[in-house]
Amino acid sequence: MSQKARTPQTRLSRHALLTGLHRRLRPRTYLEVGVADGSSLRLSSVPSVGIDPAYAIRKELSAPVRLARTTGDEYFATTDPKEWLGGPVELAFIDGMHLFEYALRDFINVEKHCRWSSVVVLDDMLPRNVDEAARERHTSAWTGDVFRVADVLRAYRPDLTVLPVDTSPTGVVVVLGLDPTSTVLSDSYDQILEAYVHDDPQPVPQSVIDRTDAWDGTRLLNRPVWGLLHRGDRLWRRRDRGLAEIRQALEDPKTYRRRRRAAREWAQERVRAISPAR
Repeated sequence: MSQKARTPQTRLSRHALLTGLHRRLRPRTYLEVGVADGSSLRLSSVPSVGIDPAYAIRKELSAPVRLARTTGDEYFATTDPKEWLGGPVELAFIDGMHLFEYALRDFINVEKHCRWSSVVVLDDMLPRNVDEAARERHTSAWTGDVFRVADVLRAYRPDLTVLPVDTSPTGVVVVLGLDPTSTVLSDSYDQILEAYVHDDPQPVPQSVIDRTDAWDGTRLLNRPVWGLLHRGDRLWRRRDRGLAEIRQALEDPKTYRRRRRAAREWAQERVRAISPAR
């Protein structure tokens, strides 16, 4: 499912991608780890939770928001965001501490409060050079080693759909097909840290730096997967069926759209057949 990356002049920004996800997915709830000045939180118009120990909101927020001045670890240890949101998290953006283990824990914690049809976006996943990816910050732009979370998800959670996306400045990863009941990552946490946390310099693959396997953001937004995820929990109670739908919507959108159109036409015919004549 790799897509050719766009040039730096034409690629979407992370905020443009998030705006597109809000429009296409139409989430009913939103959660963000790493609020900062509110630049991404302001894109939400639905009940939202923002978590950041040092947020300083400078943007106008239009959504009903519950802000928590604390770390992700502390928040999830004491609070269930579903209680305030009124339901599971349907879209989440993780942009917290730029260290692998923090981002991994944020994902583990967020997934528990999602449904299978939710979407999680992790920021700073495509560092542009080895210096940017250092655990010890020594550059102006800094991603840290959070890019390794994608490797862990692919290795330990092959059931997930992990999509690197070529956004500016430092790329994101979009994760689909969640399983809030999974304990694989938390059960293997110590083993994962031993294998993936290394002293600098970090082993950043050239494919990550070059973004050779990254989706073009606009092309990903144009896939029919977002509508099915919006409807997903209503239409497909079984996650395994939903995962199959996700794969086809991403890999073969023409066939998916043709099949969905045929299903709608069949349903309309059935309704007409059983409706009393006027």
